[in-house]
Amino acid sequence: MTTTTTARQVDPAEHAYASELAFLAAYDGGPRPPGWRLTPRAVVTFITGSDGRELELAKEDRREGLPGKLAIPAKFVGERALVERCVVTLAGERGLLLVGEPGTAKSMLSELLSAAVCGTSELVVQGTAGTTEDQLRYGWNYALLLAHGPSSEALVPSPILSAMRTGSVARVEEITRCLPEVQDALVSLLSDRRIAVPELAGTDGATVHAAPGFTLIATANLRDQGVSEMSAALKRRFNFETVGPIGDLAAETALVGRQARAAMERVKAPFAVDDAVLEALVTAFRDLREGRSVEGWDVERPSTVMSTAEAVAVATSLALAQAYFPGDRDVLSLLPGHLLGVVRKDDPADGAKLLGYWDGAVRRRAEDGARLWRRLWELRDVLGG
Repeated sequence: MTTTTTARQVDPAEHAYASELAFLAAYDGGPRPPGWRLTPRAVVTFITGSDGRELELAKEDRREGLPGKLAIPAKFVGERALVERCVVTLAGERGLLLVGEPGTAKSMLSELLSAAVCGTSELVVQGTAGTTEDQLRYGWNYALLLAHGPSSEALVPSPILSAMRTGSVARVEEITRCLPEVQDALVSLLSDRRIAVPELAGTDGATVHAAPGFTLIATANLRDQGVSEMSAALKRRFNFETVGPIGDLAAETALVGRQARAAMERVKAPFAVDDAVLEALVTAFRDLREGRSVEGWDVERPSTVMSTAEAVAVATSLALAQAYFPGDRDVLSLLPGHLLGVVRKDDPADGAKLLGYWDGAVRRRAEDGARLWRRLWELRDVLGG
């Protein structure tokens, strides 16, 4: 019998970084909270990196399949103190709520934390207006239910119920998109740490108690705060942490480049976008996001969020165009059109704001003699003004 492996576009963090997680588990033998695969310090190192240092296993900790030394790259660009607070919250088995603008890597941080703490990031509920209470608690296999009645075999656990049974981390994405009555189901769950199954009354499965280590990470988009406002009771069950945009231009440019290169590697195509073009792309995103250029000039902000995630998407599109249509045109000439597509996502009229940015910051940089910005200024007509 032949076994085939299906290729995946994106591996869960616990698969993509399996060797690093195994190395860190062997490297740091310190105390672990109940149910944790790594020590809290190792979790922080896994997410924020080892600052370029090679960590070395002690002789007694070395084993087949693990390198003796390994430098851990940073996966989340942000304050180490923020990650440490997140880890401390989870170590205390308290709910963690990550809030921030779209595209600030809240979901990625949630996934990395879950993978490092319990070895799986896939116990997740995607919050929407259609999310039901059953998706937070449990459902039924109706064929078995009709054939044999309520039983443990017929019960279909939610990701949260599975996490409670195994002492793992469950995730709820975009919690404020869930209706208030669905959110309220989490209040008793996070307080009592158990789920009652009345249909199984009188059996061992009538109540599922959370095993040590169980906790919950939720994310919320600041743009969606008014969709379904969280109750005060639910807010009290979480520690809030705000994930903000990347503060440093060089760090954001490097991240955009890494992510775009990784996307090109997945399609086995070369990445041929110059660093100068990447820096111009990220600079434009930052100027429009913050409402002020790096030089201090005022910039009119568009309605849409000019997030790092969107910058990665544009950089990847530029690289794909260069790879699949080589020599057709200068890759820089494609940048204004892609920026226009991003700016007009929430309000088509915001195209005028991008044109204003061109007539302001881009023109002034061109007049100051910056060659790349002079070329971008010459491409003004692409914006339709």
